[in-house]
Amino acid sequence: MVCANLHQSKCGEFLRVTKQYLPHVARLCLISTFLEDGIRMWFQWSEQRDYIEATWSCGFYLATGFVLLNLIGQIGGCVLVLSRNCVQYACFGLFGIIALQTVAYSILWDLKFFMRNLALGGGLLLLLAESRSEGKSMFAGVPSMGQSSPKQYMQLGGRVLLVLMFMTLLHFDSSFFSILQNMVGTALIVLVAVGFKTKLAALTLVLWLLAINIYFNAFWTVPAYKPMHDYLKYDFFQTLSVIGGLLLLVALGPGGVSMDEKKKEW
Repeated sequence: MVCANLHQSKCGEFLRVTKQYLPHVARLCLISTFLEDGIRMWFQWSEQRDYIEATWSCGFYLATGFVLLNLIGQIGGCVLVLSRNCVQYACFGLFGIIALQTVAYSILWDLKFFMRNLALGGGLLLLLAESRSEGKSMFAGVPSMGQSSPKQYMQLGGRVLLVLMFMTLLHFDSSFFSILQNMVGTALIVLVAVGFKTKLAALTLVLWLLAINIYFNAFWTVPAYKPMHDYLKYDFFQTLSVIGGLLLLVALGPGGVSMDEKKKEW
């Protein structure tokens, strides 16, 4: 009990020190996947257009329109999010990009990548909840909907969807390290999902995912002409986006639909 309280106080101290910077770092990490993909659309314009044209037999102009929509939608959405302008519209646009790419690149049939896309959507839900919170802070004193507020359920949905990212990182082998890693990681992600000791659990997961990401997805160590380079880069930025979602959870808290909030009532 004393140990848990000590760790909780350390987490509180970390939040006080990083209060001004943490939300900005969280947003940058969260939208990094879209930013990288938008830039990639520019540098791989011909390859992406030819792939869509060949896969869907949709013709040159529709394939070009798809690549252009992805480029403008992602870069534009990232700029709006980082500049804090029309954030809700930017989030809806990025949700649309996720849905479009899920169909266009047949991600729907690849469980691992589909779950990662859902986890990315969970991060956007938290971003949407943050923007609603900022909007409502302008009307302090006005009665709110309380526990039934859509913001609370966005935070709950965001937490649950972030769990999916962790599930794709589980290692199903019999080595002691893998079993230990799975047990500790599962315990932490369950705490995040139910909203118990949420900030501490999310911060621990951030450090764990960051270490895994740098170690396993070091795309900079692979020559750019090799297919593995793009694969590792995709994994790296998707994991970085989920880290951003967890950091946003650390900054915002779990919301009303959580055990942390219920404890206050008890």
